[in-house]
Amino acid sequence: MSSSTLTGLLNQVAGKFPSRPAVFVSGKFDLTHAKLHELVERAAAQLLAAGVKQSDVVALTFPNTVEYIIMFLAVIRVRATAAPLNAAYTFDEFEFYLSDSESMLLLTSKEGNEPAQAAAAKLNIPHLSATLPSADSDIILSATQSEIDHTESLSKLTNDPSDVALFLHTSGTTSRPKGVPLTQQNLYSSVQNIKSVYRMTESDSTVIVMPLFHVHGLLAGLLSSLGAGASAALPAAGRFSASTFWSDMIKYNATWYTAVPTIHQIILNRHLSIPEPVYPKLRFIRSCSASLAPAIMARLEETFGAPVLEAYAMTEATHLMTSNPLPEDGPHKAGSVGKPVGQEMAILDENGVVQEANANGEVCIRGPNVTKGYKNNPEATKSAFLFGWFHTGDLGFFDADGYLHLVGRIKELINRGGNFINCAVIPREGSNLDEAEVSRFCKKNLAAFKVPKKVFITDSVPKTATGKIQRRIVAEHFLAQISTAKVPKFGA
Repeated sequence: MSSSTLTGLLNQVAGKFPSRPAVFVSGKFDLTHAKLHELVERAAAQLLAAGVKQSDVVALTFPNTVEYIIMFLAVIRVRATAAPLNAAYTFDEFEFYLSDSESMLLLTSKEGNEPAQAAAAKLNIPHLSATLPSADSDIILSATQSEIDHTESLSKLTNDPSDVALFLHTSGTTSRPKGVPLTQQNLYSSVQNIKSVYRMTESDSTVIVMPLFHVHGLLAGLLSSLGAGASAALPAAGRFSASTFWSDMIKYNATWYTAVPTIHQIILNRHLSIPEPVYPKLRFIRSCSASLAPAIMARLEETFGAPVLEAYAMTEATHLMTSNPLPEDGPHKAGSVGKPVGQEMAILDENGVVQEANANGEVCIRGPNVTKGYKNNPEATKSAFLFGWFHTGDLGFFDADGYLHLVGRIKELINRGGNFINCAVIPREGSNLDEAEVSRFCKKNLAAFKVPKKVFITDSVPKTATGKIQRRIVAEHFLAQISTAKVPKFGA
């Protein structure tokens, strides 16, 4: 099995650390790396029996469960493509994602997912459920009727670095989600990058906070842990819970965790209202997927006694692009997303010219972790890959020490041109801020053409599952509140 594939790496880990814990299933059972490998191989044989073939796309919609982990790894083991989906999607969303990914099979937990199954039925996509009753049993797939043992067939399947193993969609914060195929080599490269920058070993352990249908939780939380011979614990509820987070962290001897800023804030708020009697000694805390306020970073470090390392990532890069280093490898800077990890990165102007330190431009990357292009979208692929680089769409600059600072999104630069601009503001708790005060401030501090015509005072804005503001629908969301406004359409 090729060593530059994720499947090959996990096979090596199972041989090197067979008795080390791999997955803790809170309140149920634990799986060693050897046992996880065995379960994946047997589940893969069942997928072959169910008719799954190389290059087939298999959609998975699960909570953060051991069944999801096993089935995800089994799908890519048979050289098929795993397409994880948010279990909270609506029928229409499931229909779009199942159709756009060209899924051939839907996998769910034993409890199922009614909207997903209804969408699959409409599209004539078969559905199977998966359950693992105990650590000593095999995964049970519903409606697998073949009585032929496919173990021998599986042994003849060799994973290749070019196999498309994972299919995800961009978060769609500024445009319609685009399909992103990621290969075994992309996954392998990203896992190695994450392991390297955080010096992960078999002695590490984490509690999975982020959803595993997203690259943040899947790559940074789970697969990098498994690829290092380390362990990952799954909360009993199948999702993050502030009330049980620290008890799980202590129980499973966690050495680190990764989350988005909104969850870090929840953890801090929990500490202020109901502090734990003791906190574990952590090597580091990682923050990614949205900008972390320096004040929150400082409070996290002071409260929990661990360095907080902000990182920068995106789906097209199989997650990690830059990260602040561990203290032994250099300083970590508040307001910066750190240095490039395992890939080339440059700041380019609109003509593709590399910019010097402290000069703004578009953040561009290239490396073995980067997708080759978008699925069935040659125009988007062409525009994303110019001058030999992948263009992230983010604006930023490198400081004199080589740390990246992000300043915005190219697509979010507003050119009013006589068009309606609205502003949505979430006041701090206890603030009496109103629309008139915001307008006065803007008129005093901004050029006239930048001043919003309408200000909305609100307690929330539309966000993705990982806490990113969905800018492409913010305007639609708030303008819909004005009956006379014409709501602009976004996306392709």
